[in-house]
Amino acid sequence: MKVSLQPALNDGNLDANQLNSQRQLGISISAMPSAGFANAETQDRDVPLNLCLILDHSGSMNGRSLETVKKAANSLVDRLNPGDRLSVVVFDHRAKVLVPSQGVENPEKIKQQINRLAADGGTSIDEGLRLGIEELAKGKKDTVSQAFLLTDGENEHGDNNRCLKFAQLAASYNLTLNTLGFGDNWNQDVLEKIADAGLGTLSYIQKPEQAVEEFNRLFSRIQTVGLTNAYLLFSLMPNVRLAELKPVAQVSPDTIELPLQQEADGRFAVRLGDLMKDAQRIILANIYLGQLPTGEQAIAHVQVRYDDPAANKVGLITPNIPVYAHVVKNYQADPNPQVQQSILALAKYRQTQLAETKLQQGDRSGAATMLQTAAKTALQMGDTGAATVLQTSATQLQSGGDLSESDRKKTRIVSKTVLQDTPLQ
Repeated sequence: MKVSLQPALNDGNLDANQLNSQRQLGISISAMPSAGFANAETQDRDVPLNLCLILDHSGSMNGRSLETVKKAANSLVDRLNPGDRLSVVVFDHRAKVLVPSQGVENPEKIKQQINRLAADGGTSIDEGLRLGIEELAKGKKDTVSQAFLLTDGENEHGDNNRCLKFAQLAASYNLTLNTLGFGDNWNQDVLEKIADAGLGTLSYIQKPEQAVEEFNRLFSRIQTVGLTNAYLLFSLMPNVRLAELKPVAQVSPDTIELPLQQEADGRFAVRLGDLMKDAQRIILANIYLGQLPTGEQAIAHVQVRYDDPAANKVGLITPNIPVYAHVVKNYQADPNPQVQQSILALAKYRQTQLAETKLQQGDRSGAATMLQTAAKTALQMGDTGAATVLQTSATQLQSGGDLSESDRKKTRIVSKTVLQDTPLQ
């Protein structure tokens, strides 16, 4: 496998007469077959999966909820290959390892252990996360290592700050964390922070019968991972700088504000995690440029450092690709439609976040206005599913109503991604 790396400016032309300009640098990154592997399907399962299910079995999961989660977990066991690894951690107000990290040689025995699970007790997410990371770390060598953390409740017996520290620890181990909120009573801030830190996905299982479908959707995504432990490295030329506030974000497949690290050589590094073959990771950097001489000017260089578990190689690096701006005296805009879409995706997310902040501050009118703005942004980018959800929430606030927990969670989910399947009901 190799990396596809494609940088582009939102406007490739730059006015030579301007003392200062602002541009958005969009960078699309994905895994792709090396020469000689024209059919990507031949490499789909070259990399073993290392999966950990971290499942809430507190008292509130009793009945149909837990039964459907067990069914969803069993459906994943059936899709694993003998060379894959699986572990299952369960938690109520304590946590325990139900299935220690192991190769999937005896799937029926694993399913029997899952089926014996009963609902009881409170909720301590951080203890489940701690044990899940320990089990996942045991099988991470030369694998795609991801966790599914599912809960239906608040972390009333745990520490939310500890959850975030464990998520950051998982990221440092090159482990990806996906979170699934079940029902309407889970804490969306905590689950989003865990998924963002672990560069995974936040999912909303609104009704029990959706559990199998959502588990399988996430599983299908991780099956297409070809490369792991990827970092975007970039350097800026003199007279070019990053914005000081929120300079870099991922806008696809999910919108995440990304932290910057600085390498020993002075370059900036952004952790990307796993690279998929069927979905690009799109990064957006907000940069400012001083006045530049006319002609083609290199303003930045980008490359990716990554591991190829199928080839048992680590620390591979792509060629260093220059990013050019065309500096002209008679300026006319040269917009890039793909980068414009990325800018809209980030705007939708940040407008929705601002609406949530205003709502928390008691400014219902301001929140409704921002949600309407986000709905218009979603429409502009062709995301009609998000536009419907956001406008419905805005209308609810304008009419004097409150947003239900379900409304708030749907709003959060559609702000972060473009709905690929059926809209949230």
